[in-house]
Amino acid sequence: MLKIGIVGLPNVGKSTLFNALTKKGVPMENYPFCTIDPSVGVVAVPDERLEKLNEFSKSKKKVPAAIEFVDIAGLVKGASQGEGLGNKFLSHIREVDAIAEVVRVFPAPLGRGLAEGGEDVTHVMGNIDPERDMAVVNMELVLSDLESVTKRLPNVERDAKRGDKEAALLATHISEAKALLEAGKLVGPEFDDLQLLTAKPILYIFNRKAGANNLAPQAPSGSNFVYVDSRIEQELSELEGADKAEFRKELMGGSDASVGVHDGINDLIKEGYKMLGLMSFFTTGEDETRAWTIKQGSTAPEAGEAIHTDFKDKFIRAEVVAYDDLMKAGSYVKAREQGLVRTEGREYTVKDGDVIEFKI
Repeated sequence: MLKIGIVGLPNVGKSTLFNALTKKGVPMENYPFCTIDPSVGVVAVPDERLEKLNEFSKSKKKVPAAIEFVDIAGLVKGASQGEGLGNKFLSHIREVDAIAEVVRVFPAPLGRGLAEGGEDVTHVMGNIDPERDMAVVNMELVLSDLESVTKRLPNVERDAKRGDKEAALLATHISEAKALLEAGKLVGPEFDDLQLLTAKPILYIFNRKAGANNLAPQAPSGSNFVYVDSRIEQELSELEGADKAEFRKELMGGSDASVGVHDGINDLIKEGYKMLGLMSFFTTGEDETRAWTIKQGSTAPEAGEAIHTDFKDKFIRAEVVAYDDLMKAGSYVKAREQGLVRTEGREYTVKDGDVIEFKI
């Protein structure tokens, strides 16, 4: 299962957000580094198609797709040099597949000459400046990566001078990454093979507060971001069914939907899923309806491996019908009569929402 690490400066709402995501009780006291060891929670990916397929098949059980979120201790300026929790923080980030960077945009407490609507939550840097905070976190990742490639490059260059062609290509690749890092830039996914922190995809989560004079930050160019009110989402996560829907409706009536009460958590999960290049296919029947997580562009045998490792090698064929086509047809029998159920072979590239029966 792929992991997304929740990171950010201390006291920006990481643990509150994690609780809203997972309903898992991690400490949230108002002081830095209260989350010392990462907490892990498996989160269902919201998908209306799963609900409708479950009703369609009258299944006894439904199983959603899922991703793992890891709540990582707060970073401070100088972490790459060991400040705060330093190396422990950075090592936890190395273990995740993507980064969810929480950025506080709600004001500081009253009495500090700042905007009305702040909470009594101190900011580790004294005032609210989202662009600065993003720059601080990202620069610590850059500095950590720069140290890593600077140590690695001489050894690779030595092998290249001995005539190792692969080492020569790698040395060029590392040098390109080093140049970007020296310029203070995130290297991006094209350097993923070097296992660098700044090669991981980043989703910026702007943590707002309903009714407050929130700032409107500018995310780095081309980056993904969502708005969430983590405090409200945590309160909503403790409610069920009609109570939850009613509370959300009341909140929607009194505030701008952009603050996150429209369901910022679902937005966050969906964006994280998409950012990782993931998609879902479905299996459905009387016993179970399940959403399976695969990488975009997976072939039918690779998709089958998500169900069981034997499916890839023993794959014979797959019967495939698009979710929309199956729903419009109303039954498998009618879908077959209309020629909507196809037999596909090993070369077939699975599409998001395919409903598949594997033949092995």
